[in-house]
Amino acid sequence: MTDVRTLTPALRRTRGRPARELSRWGAGVLGIVAVALIWELIKLLGPPDGLVLFGVRVLPRTSDLAMPHIWDMLTRLFEPVTAAAGARPLWLEVVVAATLTLGIAAAGWLVGLVVGVALALVMQRWRLAEWGLLPWIVLSQTIPLIAFAPVVRSWGSRIEIGAFEWQDWMSVALIASYLAFFPIAVGALKGLQSPDTIHVELMHSYAAGWWATLFHLRLPAAVPYLLPALRLGAANAVIGAVVAEVSTGLQGGIGRILIQYAGQASGDPAKAWGPIFGAVVLGLVAAGSIAILGALLGRYTRVEVNA
Repeated sequence: MTDVRTLTPALRRTRGRPARELSRWGAGVLGIVAVALIWELIKLLGPPDGLVLFGVRVLPRTSDLAMPHIWDMLTRLFEPVTAAAGARPLWLEVVVAATLTLGIAAAGWLVGLVVGVALALVMQRWRLAEWGLLPWIVLSQTIPLIAFAPVVRSWGSRIEIGAFEWQDWMSVALIASYLAFFPIAVGALKGLQSPDTIHVELMHSYAAGWWATLFHLRLPAAVPYLLPALRLGAANAVIGAVVAEVSTGLQGGIGRILIQYAGQASGDPAKAWGPIFGAVVLGLVAAGSIAILGALLGRYTRVEVNA
């Protein structure tokens, strides 16, 4: 039997990785189960009209209209969307809408990745650019997205370059990129600035220029900072796409059916939760897909650092 104490730190990390991944998945499943139990417990013990203290609602209404049972919401997913003949089941309708939103969010994430990394490179290269740009990058995230989305669509509808014509989904992707670029820019900047001074001076002693130092030192050092930022950017892109679909009225996306089914909640309360579940899963898929990139860059990701 191999003595664990004789293993190198790298081998110990490799052997312990499956257990860590299993514990993460287990913690996630337990979290979902805990939320479901708390939901049903509040519904069982809470007053039907909720609880209001000093004008503030502390507990929500627990009627079936406001809080359907978990099993009612899950059962509704496998029932037809409408009573019309040939209607698709609710889960399939949600999947189709989520696929469209995911594609738009992915396009926005790619744009946010390019813009965020470009800004990080400029701010790392010139300190004056960091002083001038970083406050505005932070300030940009304070603009209300619901008010900003219709403006973007209005501007986009006026763009015509030859045969090119601006499409509504491009406005949604642009808004998604607006939310995605911020964590990517900040995380990439933090990573590019993370190498120790002694390592930078070593590159200088080899007469390495800025580009050589960037590719051989700064970019590898930025990976542990960049991966969490990419996950957050992916989740933000999904949020931006869903909100933009609601604000711009884009048809076919999950944001649109969220509004559509919410208007039918008075007669079918469980139906409105279908696209909500779909949006949650969509965000998890978008953020989890970055794990594939993390696997490809495994040699640089011994430890991930949140910027």
